[in-house]
Amino acid sequence: MYDLLIKNGRLVTPDRIFEAEIAIQDGKYAAFLAPGTEVDAKEVIDAEGNLVFPGIIDCHAHLNEPGFEYREDFETGSRAAVVAGCTTLIDMPLNNDPSLMNKEIFDMKMGKISKHSYVDFGLWGGLVGDFDDAPDSVKNNMADLEDLQKLGVAAFKGFTCPNGPLFPTVNLGNVRKALEILKPYNALCGFHCEEYGQVLEMEKEAKAKEGLSRDEKIRAFLDSHDVWTEYVATKNVIDMARATGGRVHICHVSHPMVAQVVKDAQHEGLPITAETCPHYLGLTEDFVFEKGAPAKCTPPMRKKEDMEKLWDYVLDGTLSCVGSDHSPAADEEKDNETRDIWKAWGGLNSIQYFLPMMFDMVVHQKNLSPTLIAKVMDYNPAKIFGFYGRKGAFELGFDGDVVILDPEKEWKCEQDKLYTKGHVSCFDGFEGKGTPTCTIIRGRVVAKDGKYLEEANGYGEYVTPIQ
Repeated sequence: MYDLLIKNGRLVTPDRIFEAEIAIQDGKYAAFLAPGTEVDAKEVIDAEGNLVFPGIIDCHAHLNEPGFEYREDFETGSRAAVVAGCTTLIDMPLNNDPSLMNKEIFDMKMGKISKHSYVDFGLWGGLVGDFDDAPDSVKNNMADLEDLQKLGVAAFKGFTCPNGPLFPTVNLGNVRKALEILKPYNALCGFHCEEYGQVLEMEKEAKAKEGLSRDEKIRAFLDSHDVWTEYVATKNVIDMARATGGRVHICHVSHPMVAQVVKDAQHEGLPITAETCPHYLGLTEDFVFEKGAPAKCTPPMRKKEDMEKLWDYVLDGTLSCVGSDHSPAADEEKDNETRDIWKAWGGLNSIQYFLPMMFDMVVHQKNLSPTLIAKVMDYNPAKIFGFYGRKGAFELGFDGDVVILDPEKEWKCEQDKLYTKGHVSCFDGFEGKGTPTCTIIRGRVVAKDGKYLEEANGYGEYVTPIQ
């Protein structure tokens, strides 16, 4: 007798959609059976009329614990994630205080977050530099990278732009050294690519101007983070991969010009991967003017023609995965009445509508196959971050992670109903079709019909790359 049987669903893989029954035993996929096969199971879920994915992996999320729990913690962020069909997320090493930069901080963080995660999770380790405004406690953690690698972090994250004292910017020397240290482990280093000098000088000049209107300030903000900041930083980081042979991942690519740099490097044979986010595929800079502070993020959203062209690089595999870049804020940090674009927090509350937004764009707006979702939100991130063998595919022995999605069920984002701690979302009022109706992690239902199950709090496990 199996523990769980999921019947009558249409399974979605990167290559095809087909009908099959899923049997799960001891938290693992135990059998894939022909439709209508009679078997005994302790629990049966009827997925008739629905699509079935092997969970969803969010490779880029900021849950802010420890240090900034007033914005978000693992409990609130992970409960919103499972409602959205996410079964595994990879948490960024910031914004935390302290950020995840060494073994001691790792142990402290795990002692907190492992107790109340609804979702299985991996961790990005920090990669920080030597900038003068950083306290001594967070300067240059090159000596700690091997320890973090041995602790099973999925990847390492660095910022090439001004980022404040808690997570100091890396220079190219730091990038090169980190790639040299981590290359023997085949470890992945990801980067927020905006070039330090350009951002610093253009922001300084823009902020010095007095008497600007709201829209003039937004224009100045967008111009301070234009495509050239992203393009130059991406080229520089790729050059360090070329020099060392180390694996590089370009985070949240926002513009086709940057994606082309990635594509050229891939064609050269360099070990480069890259991601983008739903907001770069569906929204433009006009949206920032419309929404103001709630829509502030970096890199910012681009022009309409750039947004449309970016899809070409998702479809051809250059941008191999899509992450939410959920970066929550306290409500007052996104308040247009008290915060202009410069003072507002730079990040989007996006995790609860990560899959619904992508599904609606892919299937209902672009008329593309749901197999694209399985590719960029399951299979590819599992492969890139080392979870394949356990996550990301319908394979015998893999974790029995499942999201059942009704492709025609309508959804609407209402920020007062979000499960995240903060409730200001630039997506408030968005509507679409394609709603997760059941999320299952390792054979256990953790969310159903738009609600997380309280008893699943703490069920999430730490996931490490398979060597």
